[in-house]
Amino acid sequence: NIMYADERRNKILEIVIEKETVSVNELTELLNFSAATVRSDLSQLEKQGLLNRTHGGAMIKEKGIDVVDKKYEVREKKYRTEKQRIASYAIKHIEEGQCILLDASSTCFELATLLRDSTMRLTVVTSGLSTASLLKENPYLTVIVIGGIVRSSSNSVEGLLGCELLRKINIDILFTSAYAFNTKDGLTDFSLYEVELKREMVAVTNKTIALLDHSKINKNSIATFAHTSEVDVLITDQEVSDEINEYFTSHGKIIEIAN
Repeated sequence: NIMYADERRNKILEIVIEKETVSVNELTELLNFSAATVRSDLSQLEKQGLLNRTHGGAMIKEKGIDVVDKKYEVREKKYRTEKQRIASYAIKHIEEGQCILLDASSTCFELATLLRDSTMRLTVVTSGLSTASLLKENPYLTVIVIGGIVRSSSNSVEGLLGCELLRKINIDILFTSAYAFNTKDGLTDFSLYEVELKREMVAVTNKTIALLDHSKINKNSIATFAHTSEVDVLITDQEVSDEINEYFTSHGKIIEIAN
C-alpha cells in the first residue's frame, strides 16, 4: 500500500476532522501504517497548523485554520458579503463570447449569481453542481459540467474523469478560490481529489484569476494546485501583506482589493 505522503496526511486529516480526536493506535489500524509514520505525519500536520497534537494522538484545531468548515453550506455562509464584493470585481474581467471556467467554491457561486442575471453570451464550464444548476436558468449561457465523482460532503465534482473534456475546450479564464494562499505554496486545498482536478483546470486555461477573501490569505493547507507564478490576478477584500504585494507587482501581476 504505497500511498504518497501528502495523500496519507490528507487521509489522516480527514479522519481527525471526522472523529475530532483520534489516537495514534486508531490511525495505525485504520490506515495500515506504522506508528512512527503516523507520528511524523501528525507532527508535520501540526507544523502546517492543521491539527493539534495530543498525548498519544491528535485533535482538530479549533482556531487558526478552521478545518471544520469543510462542509459546503458552512463555508458558503462565511464571509458572504466579502465574497459578493469580490464577485462584483471578478465579473468585470469577463467579456462577451468568452469561455470561462468556474470551480466549485462558494466564491465562484457568488460570481455565478451575478452571471445568472447577465445578458452576455458566454460558455461556462464548471465543476460546481450548485453553480451549474443556477446558471442553466440563463438562456444566454451555454453551461458545461465537468464529469467526475461527486461525494456526499461536497458540492463539487472530483477526480480526473473530466480531464479529456477540459483539454478539448479553449478556456479564456479560470476563476478559482482555494482553502489557503501564500506566496511560497501558492493556492492550496486539503481535498486531494479536488486538487487533482483543479491542477488540470490551471493547466488548460489562458488566465487564472484567484478569488480569495481575507481569511484565506497567508495561510497554508496540504496540497498545492496552482503555484503563485500561475496566478495572473488576485482579487481579495482587504489589503494584503507587503510580501504578496511585492511578488505581484514585480512579476507584472494584478491585485485588486474589492472594497
